[in-house]
Amino acid sequence: MRQSLQSLIDQSELRHIAIEGVIGAGKTTLAKLLEERLSGKVVLEKFEENPFLPKFYEDPDRYAFQTQIFFLLNRYKQQQDLLQADLFHRFLITDYIFEKDKIFAYLNLEDDELRLYENVLTTIEHTVPTPDLVVYLQCTTSRLMTNIRQRGREIERNMSEQYIRDLNEAYNYFFFRYKSAPLLIVNASQIDFVHNREELDDLLMEIFRPNKAPVEYYNPASIRK
Repeated sequence: MRQSLQSLIDQSELRHIAIEGVIGAGKTTLAKLLEERLSGKVVLEKFEENPFLPKFYEDPDRYAFQTQIFFLLNRYKQQQDLLQADLFHRFLITDYIFEKDKIFAYLNLEDDELRLYENVLTTIEHTVPTPDLVVYLQCTTSRLMTNIRQRGREIERNMSEQYIRDLNEAYNYFFFRYKSAPLLIVNASQIDFVHNREELDDLLMEIFRPNKAPVEYYNPASIRK
């Protein structure tokens, strides 16, 4: 007999769930939905606080290093705050993992910049907490571009499809080799967890299903068939 979603949540040993994905995959939206359903505490990446990000999108070669170092140190400070005990929330939901910072660094930095970045990274990364589960929202580049255009953020207005394609390939490469925490890879190109309550519940069932392998794949399209 299939357990109810609420019973799976009640019995779950998960505490820290991290949502990941390329720009436009829906990770922040899903994190907020989980916050609402689970009455959890959500910690979102504050990309808008990076003063170099708009300049990076206009001139990547010139502003890549400043943008990356700001993100690295800002993400580190935020991750350190996660170590503080929270007595009021059972679940902690984040819309990024600290390790993903390296994806952008390896994609955008020159060799000498990358060496300096790695020197900083190696001094701090060992103190960063590890999630109990990482949910990777995997999307096609065309779906990502559609989502980016639909949400219409001014900062993303001139973002090129080639950059998103390269970033998407880098994410896939990274997560197909990721071993730091249990990983659930979701085919997010074929799911609408925003407008379809049933699809959100099915995804939650998969997130809280016990006895998962270290890496699991969830394809909602095949389940609907």
